[in-house]
Amino acid sequence: MTAPDQSGSASAATPVASTARLAASGRLMLGLTILAAVGGVALAAIGFTGSYNALRDLGFRHGFGDFSYAFPVGVDAGIVALLAMDLHLIRKGTPWPMLRLLAHGFTAATIYFNAASAGPLLANPTGTAMHAVIPVMFVAVVEAGRRLVVRITRIEAGHQRDGVPLRRWILAPWPSFAMYRRMRLWGIDSYQRAIELERERTVYRVMLERDHGKKLKNVPADLLLPLVMERFGLSVDEALALPQEADEAARLRAERTAAFEAEAAVRAEERAAGVEISKLRTAGRIESAGYEVGAETATAKAHAHARTLAAGREADAAERLDHATEELAAAAAEQDAADARLKAAETNRVAAETEKDAAEASERATEAQARTAAHEKTKAENEEAAQTLRLRAAETAKLATETEAAAAEAAQRKAEAQRDTAAANRTRADHEAAENTTRLRAAEARERAAEIELRAVEAEDAAKLTPAARGARRVARMILAANGDPEAVTLQSIIDDLGVSLATASQRRADAAELLATGYQPTALILA
Repeated sequence: MTAPDQSGSASAATPVASTARLAASGRLMLGLTILAAVGGVALAAIGFTGSYNALRDLGFRHGFGDFSYAFPVGVDAGIVALLAMDLHLIRKGTPWPMLRLLAHGFTAATIYFNAASAGPLLANPTGTAMHAVIPVMFVAVVEAGRRLVVRITRIEAGHQRDGVPLRRWILAPWPSFAMYRRMRLWGIDSYQRAIELERERTVYRVMLERDHGKKLKNVPADLLLPLVMERFGLSVDEALALPQEADEAARLRAERTAAFEAEAAVRAEERAAGVEISKLRTAGRIESAGYEVGAETATAKAHAHARTLAAGREADAAERLDHATEELAAAAAEQDAADARLKAAETNRVAAETEKDAAEASERATEAQARTAAHEKTKAENEEAAQTLRLRAAETAKLATETEAAAAEAAQRKAEAQRDTAAANRTRADHEAAENTTRLRAAEARERAAEIELRAVEAEDAAKLTPAARGARRVARMILAANGDPEAVTLQSIIDDLGVSLATASQRRADAAELLATGYQPTALILA
């Protein structure tokens, strides 16, 4: 029971100790800031005062007269004004390097003027140096203030940028220049990030040389991408992902092209269907109008023909009646002129003729009735033809309705296809968003793992551990990356990572398991 209590006390005391260290560090930084501000103002005042006196006396010696009182202010205050304008433009996001060059020119001028105030530069080196120290001190304070303001401005704007340290420039000038060039060309603001990329590419090159030989002649082009894309600031994973991204982009372009062609084909089919429907409708209307006009024409012709026949029959009957009347009148005249003796015979003859005329009239009436019946039959046939035309017009209208229904169904299928395409686009966008999220999380996990590894290595360097202890901790971190299962880390992977023998790899894994059992947690380095 004692050990858990001590562990719990230590865990509870850790945040308190961290808070105390942060408070002490904050007080120390506040004191340093106040000291730097007060000291900077004092040094700037001393430097400005000394420079003012020196330049004023130099102005009197060179015949400036009363302007000698304003000349030092114009030179020294000009430096401050130019640097202030430079900072203001940087703050507004529109820097102008000419202002800083002018400020540096004024700085060189005031240093020279102060040094020359002691006399010829080489005649009295000590006096020259003493007079030059004061403006140098003033300019150093101003430049320090400018550097602080520029850094704060960049931090606030989110454009904080690291540089290559001086020690690296001295120890490896050409690789340092190459790294500096990549950082500036491709927007790598973190020096630590540039170091990680360089280390990652170096390890990748060594692995390629181990697998394919020193000259790398037999390496596939895709595997050489990290080395080819090095000058563009890409990491190994980003460079290796380029072929997949290119294939995915080509696939998306092909899908967009196929979708566009399918939509164009659908639109062409719709236009062709619309034209065909319009033709059918026009042909139906023309045929219906033709039937209607034909029926009306036939009916009008039948009626006109019937009327003509009736009028002809009536005129014929009237003509025959007039003729019969004339014949009767002639017969009567002859009867009157004839002999009385023949009156009876004539009367009988007239009676016979009258009976004959009555029979002929009856026959003509019968013929007229027969013609009227034929006219009625013709009229019925015309009405039957008109009914047939109306039925054909109804069938044409039904065909037009069916065509319109087919067009509506085609429009509905098109709308459904558009909805399916939109749903597919949304699904593809969701998949792309999920893939981007997965890539981002994987990148963050790699960054955290690299930071843990770096902190662990720094802690091991600080603790001055032996190679065996370092190897055991390295294997322990590999086991933690494999979800804490020692058997998941093979001996071959340990041999490849540490470059040791099989027996040593087995011993390192056993030491790592024991180290993890005692509570080793490399993630605590991040919290610390």
